[in-house]
Amino acid sequence: MADDRVAAVERALTILEAFAEGAGELSLAELAARTGFYKSTILRLIASLERFGYILRTPAGRYRLGPSLARLGVLYRDERNLEPILRPALRRLRDDSGETASLYVGSGLTRTCLYRENSVRELRHHLEEGARLPLALGAAGKVLRAYADEADETLRRVRRDGYALSLGERDPNIAAVAVPLLDGTGRLLGALCLSGLAAQFTLGHQRRCRDLLLEAAAVLQNTV
Repeated sequence: MADDRVAAVERALTILEAFAEGAGELSLAELAARTGFYKSTILRLIASLERFGYILRTPAGRYRLGPSLARLGVLYRDERNLEPILRPALRRLRDDSGETASLYVGSGLTRTCLYRENSVRELRHHLEEGARLPLALGAAGKVLRAYADEADETLRRVRRDGYALSLGERDPNIAAVAVPLLDGTGRLLGALCLSGLAAQFTLGHQRRCRDLLLEAAAVLQNTV
């Protein structure tokens, strides 16, 4: 019975994860295609998810994420109490670099954009808070993996250099630089990242973004 309960929880979480690619609403058929579950299984699980406010059914019969997820997200942020400190820092990074500034945290095989300030440029890398991306790709993912002590020469170099660079790894049009955000005890809190269009990330711009991030991380380490 214990295995059955765990399996049911994992199936319910898989349904929620089906929205992680940025889809605002999904039909039952789309949920079945993304999860590989039978429609009857999805309907049973959705009944419980709806009851607790994690999924809502629209008048058109489609499904979207519910307000309970936002409530848990607020509780998570409040517990860390980083937002009042990080928001101004991210805005400064955005303004000084012209790029989108973000903080990522790792979770399993993905990384989540916990906070972000999008570039004001018309052509930019636009992110939404809560977006989940692969941990294995991108500068922020490298930093998070490097400070999780993964045994890989590339990641050891990231830890030695104190930053990571990605040019078109996840998306051929996107480039990014990331550094670790540590607290006063040296514990990793996340990856600070500047990202934008790859065509704009010349060698000089890469170095400027790196230096801005390193400076911001050093200041924040004394306050978070």
